[in-house]
Amino acid sequence: MTATGEELVQARGGPWWWARRRSAVLDVGLAVVSAVECGLEGIPFARDAGIPVAAGVVFGVLAGSVLVVRRKWPIAVVLVTIAVTPAQMGFLMGVVGLYTLAASELPRRIIASLAGMSVVGTWIVTFVRLRQDVARGDLSIGDWFVWFASIAAALGVTAPPVLLGLYVGARRRLMESLRERADSLERELQLLAERAEERAEWARNEERTRIAREMHDVVAHRVSLMVVHAAALQAVARKDPEKAVKNAALVGDMGRQALTELREMLGVLRTGTDAGGQRRERVSVPPLAAVGVAAAAAASRAVDGEEGAAEGPCLSDLEELVGQSAAAGMVVDLSVEGESRSYAPVVESTAYRVVQEALTNVHKHAAGAKTYVRLAHRVSEIAMQVENEPPPVAASSAGLPSGGNGLVGMKERVSALGGVFVSGPTEAGGFRVSAVIPAS
Repeated sequence: MTATGEELVQARGGPWWWARRRSAVLDVGLAVVSAVECGLEGIPFARDAGIPVAAGVVFGVLAGSVLVVRRKWPIAVVLVTIAVTPAQMGFLMGVVGLYTLAASELPRRIIASLAGMSVVGTWIVTFVRLRQDVARGDLSIGDWFVWFASIAAALGVTAPPVLLGLYVGARRRLMESLRERADSLERELQLLAERAEERAEWARNEERTRIAREMHDVVAHRVSLMVVHAAALQAVARKDPEKAVKNAALVGDMGRQALTELREMLGVLRTGTDAGGQRRERVSVPPLAAVGVAAAAAASRAVDGEEGAAEGPCLSDLEELVGQSAAAGMVVDLSVEGESRSYAPVVESTAYRVVQEALTNVHKHAAGAKTYVRLAHRVSEIAMQVENEPPPVAASSAGLPSGGNGLVGMKERVSALGGVFVSGPTEAGGFRVSAVIPAS
């Protein structure tokens, strides 16, 4: 794998201004070679200038040593190179200095200006030297060759390192840009992975909540009725055997319905088979739609276990639901307002579940209380209300447990369809559950 920009920054550990140790070693090596070259070239310079040879050597060594700071101050290196050009020394320093200058991130106008100064300085020195040689008779060439040779020497010494430096600098900047883009892409991918994990966790939580709500809605009501009938059976077993037999039959019917519902839902969770019998691809998380359809179908099956399954609980089943509660000893009054019509399956299923859970809560917390179930068909919505009076003081409790999730589940169902759900105690001491669901 390639190293990213952050890894390269962390890997830097060179001294002073160098990013890496090998860069420092390279620059020091070049400076030593340049100092030796300029020191040797200082000998003829000292003789021509009429100064001590030692002074010329020291001057050359100091000038050549400037190459050690080429990465930090490339302009200074090029200016020193231009300054010592008349002394005919610093060839390596000039080439390396111009390359470093062109490869740096300095403005192009500065690079062009210094490169032009170097070309002009090299051309003047070369032209003057060739003219002097021609005047002394060391060279027998024409004036045209002096011009050609001086221009060629100036361009040959300056152009190649400048062009190479420009290419290397552009390539370096391109690589840095690619590294930055790779770093940014890596951070984005990491962020996307974190968000995907968060969404997956949220989806798993939502899935668990919806499955729990479906199982609670389709099972809790029937189990509650079973407990109520069992309590009534215990109370009348000796006094009224005929009624005890009737209650026992009702308990058996409710138990078979509850088992059918549980078997249907657990089958979906275990095998991933939808309500239509078509097998789904096995996945780690059970499909929510299959659970909902299966739960609704199970809740609407007949007591005798008939093969055909309905699409889900609907408003036409409310009379049967109220009748089951009445059979358990509850006094229930059902009233319907408006013209009855069909709604979307999810709307009818949600309305049915609200009434079902409200009646279950009455069995749990207000046994023996008279209950009013009102259903209103309106133009663009359907409204339902379940209200119970205060339970009689002498009423016996069946001891039904409560998990505290019934009202929460009803509110979640209604809110998911854009409806309004309100619940709370009444002034008379009873309890009221109201919900309004859009018709479409």
